[in-house]
Amino acid sequence: MPIYEYQCRGCGQKFEVIQKFSDDPLTRHDACGGELRRLIGSPALQFKGSGWYITDYAKSGGKSEPKPDAKESAPANSGESKPATESKPAAPAPSTESKSPAKSS
Repeated sequence: MPIYEYQCRGCGQKFEVIQKFSDDPLTRHDACGGELRRLIGSPALQFKGSGWYITDYAKSGGKSEPKPDAKESAPANSGESKPATESKPAAPAPSTESKSPAKSS
């Protein structure tokens, strides 16, 4: 059921009332007998469950597959072997220093 907020025009008090949609709005304040007006406020929404995050929506243009966790992405012994890449040391870079003959005096 929705929560409605009212304000008394007589005493200025604000209060909330839980009412059904089918209930008539309140017109008189019980405390002072003043006229009430229903206020418009922001709704109180609570998003529960899955489907509320960008990662929960399907990707456009294809199937949505969940990303594997880091633990699951490590290859298990599945019979497939990948060629190992050899690690070679880098070749030394050519020297850019210019060697000039020593001056004789």
